[in-house]
Amino acid sequence: MKITFLGTGTSQGVPVIGCDCPVCSSLDYRDKRLRSSIHIQSQEASIVIDTGPDFRSQMLRERIPKLDAVVFTHEHKDHTAGLDDIRPYNFMQQLDMPVYATPRVLDQIKREYSYIFEEVKYPGVPQVQAVPISKSKSFHISDLQFTPIEVMHYRLPVLGFRIGDFTYITDAKTIAGDELEKIKGTKTLVINALQRTHHISHFTLDEAIQLIETLQPQQAYLTHISHKLGNHEEVEKLLPDHIKLAYDGLKIDVS
Repeated sequence: MKITFLGTGTSQGVPVIGCDCPVCSSLDYRDKRLRSSIHIQSQEASIVIDTGPDFRSQMLRERIPKLDAVVFTHEHKDHTAGLDDIRPYNFMQQLDMPVYATPRVLDQIKREYSYIFEEVKYPGVPQVQAVPISKSKSFHISDLQFTPIEVMHYRLPVLGFRIGDFTYITDAKTIAGDELEKIKGTKTLVINALQRTHHISHFTLDEAIQLIETLQPQQAYLTHISHKLGNHEEVEKLLPDHIKLAYDGLKIDVS
């Protein structure tokens, strides 16, 4: 299974519009961060977790010719705003796109993309098959089993997902004990680390590192990063060998 980090930035991306801080002014390509999303390629399936505002450019950059499903973590715009751009996959594959999300998230998507779900559809709109999921039940997409993990994004429940020995979590501030149990034994963990100072709805760098040390994966990657965290090269020097900053375009092979 190959994981590609389509985007590793927070809701505003990096650089931030109008900002001339050292991170936003950096010439290091690893400091250019689109909104957070990953692509999963297994032997049988091509899947994206979250379609943010940069979805089109991310898929073009990675030259992903086929997409079998979209899985949503939650309903915030930096994770859903690119859904309309699944249309080329509808045309190429001649299939509705399965979209996996909790009923709450599906309801929000149906409101924001009402034209997709009209009884009489305008020609050329995205073709979607809504598939409800819950935090308490695993589900399969082709050859992959997804185990949902509920985390709290301040007061909003967000789903992370464990697929085999790989776990992806974004937009987390707290994780209950029973949900942490689902993560234990993970070999590769991806977790959000927004910035160094306190934030009401995201892990800080220190909080993310503390969680990683508790769970003890073989390798961990930090994502959903803001310009306030610091330059990629400088932050990496502070991290132990088994923790890395993810960056846009990074590809990793996991079992």
